[in-house]
Order: sequence, then structure tokens, then C-alpha cells
Amino acid sequence: MKRLDVVKQIVPPLSSSLQTASAFAPANIALCKYWGKRDSELNLPMTSSLSVSLGDKGTCTKISVNDQDKIILNGDMLSLDLPFAKRLIAYLDLFRTQDHLHFSIETTNNIPTGAGVASSASGFAALVLALDKLFQWQLDKKYLSILARLGSGSACRSLWQGFVKWHVGVRVDGMDSVAEPLSIEWPNFRMGLLIFSEKEKSMGSREAMQRVVATSRFYKEWPAQVADDLNIIEQALSQQDFDLLGKTAESNALAMHATLLTAQPPISYYLPETIAAMQRVWRLRAQGVSVYFTQDAGPNLKLLFLSKDEKIIKENFSNVEVIQCR
Repeated sequence: MKRLDVVKQIVPPLSSSLQTASAFAPANIALCKYWGKRDSELNLPMTSSLSVSLGDKGTCTKISVNDQDKIILNGDMLSLDLPFAKRLIAYLDLFRTQDHLHFSIETTNNIPTGAGVASSASGFAALVLALDKLFQWQLDKKYLSILARLGSGSACRSLWQGFVKWHVGVRVDGMDSVAEPLSIEWPNFRMGLLIFSEKEKSMGSREAMQRVVATSRFYKEWPAQVADDLNIIEQALSQQDFDLLGKTAESNALAMHATLLTAQPPISYYLPETIAAMQRVWRLRAQGVSVYFTQDAGPNLKLLFLSKDEKIIKENFSNVEVIQCR
């Protein structure tokens, strides 16, 4: 099945259009990771996953009907020959109701782009929300989640604030592989962004996933670990058991990177600063501070802690940006 087949199931065949529309979507960081696809065309995952949003950190996107395609990223006009632009144009092709319909896209990230801080997730989620407004589809967020997933898998989780679960689903067309918000509030939950590099990573998540699934002997253990971790994290969330959540999320991230290191050839997103920060986290925990980390496909870390420990976290990580997840 192709992406266009899914779009035709969801999007109304006839829809009016405004001239311009804008939307914001938050970045999300997975506490139980999405890593590996059962269908690359539809971005269907091997497992379920669970994330938390980053509040006002994410992407603002403005889309306008135009006489030619134009993409502006963080104030810079992009050549349509760039991989980023080609990916975006191919996605927009799914929604062109007329051959001569073109779009101007102005997108602004207040997080690093392509550096492992979920900019593609917030980017495609914001774009889908803007398209929904532009064409006045008025779609349920379940269907917007599916459309966002077609652009970037984890984008399906960026339509909501707070804790969000992405269900793996079983259908071939992916209509049951959707995200939904969890009715959990944790006002004291904090995430600290440790940005060691804002450069675009040398290998994107999509290519890295493909290599890992195809070549890592450790990957066959991954689905079972995710199933266990997901159950534990959901239990920790319901009981507000921070240490149980933190140690499980950290273990899940380390297991994901183990599959990367055991791919052929190996893939490493670590920088010396990444390793040093991990070791500092472990030293603080040995001293009785409840702090943990998670890491996506990039060198930057995200610290997990509670508001009561914010002062000591800032004292030990001078460059940390603290976010109250909601």
C-alpha cells in the first residue's frame, strides 16, 4: 500500500481552501523508543512507544497557496534540490488537489534541526495541522495523527502536549497505528536539554533504523524489551513513581544505542561530551540525586528529574535548558 492510498481514505475528496494557515506543534521525546519499522512506506513501527512533549519547544509552520513551491526554514530560502526540501515536496504532493496547486512553506524551529531533538516530529505535525486549517478538513486528531506519521513516524505523537502513547497497530494499511494522549498530569516532571551539537547528524534516523534492523544481532531482542519497558513506564506514570520511570527510560535508550553500536558497520551518535554527561548523571545518582537521561538518534541528552532537584541539576550542568513538560 502507498501513502497516497492512505491519504485518500482520510482526506475529503473535495475541500475548500483558505489562502494561508499557521500551526504550532511541540517536539516530543520518547521515554520508550520507536526504533525500527515493519513498513517503511507508511512508517509503521515494530513496536508501540511512549513520549512526553516539550511544551513550547517545537515548530511553527505557515503554509500558503502560491504560484510555485517555496520553502523557508528558519528564515532561509532553501533550494528545492536539498534532501530536506525534496522530502517535504514529496509529502506535499500527497495533498495537491490540482496539478497547478503549489505551496509556500515557512517553518521555524526553536530547537536544533536534524540533531536528534525531534525536529522532524514537530515539523510534520505542525505541517499537518496547518494543512487541516488550510483545506478546512476539520479532521479528528486520530486521522491527523496518521497523516503526520506518513511524514515522520514520531510526528504522530506531536499533535498533543503531555504524555502520548503510539499504538503499534496490526493492520496492513496502518489505520490502527495511531497516537493518543494519556490522561496523566505530572506538574513536577522536568526535562533538561543538554545540547552538545546543533549540526545535522551524519546519518538520519531512517537510514540508521534500516541498517540496525538488517544487521544488528541485538535487534531481535528489542521488541521484547520495549514491551516490558512500556508496561513498566505506564505503571510508573500511573503511580507517579519517578525513579521507576527514570531508570526504565534510561535503560531503554541505552538498549536502543546498543543496537546501533552492533550494526554492521556500527553507528555511534556519541560525542565525548555525551559520555561525560552520562557519567556525571551516574555520579549524581550515586550521591542520592534522582536524575536520569534519555538519548535519541543524535549526540544530545535529555535529563529527567523532578522540580525539587532543579537547583542541583543547574549547578552540575551549566548549559542545561530546563523544560516543564506538559
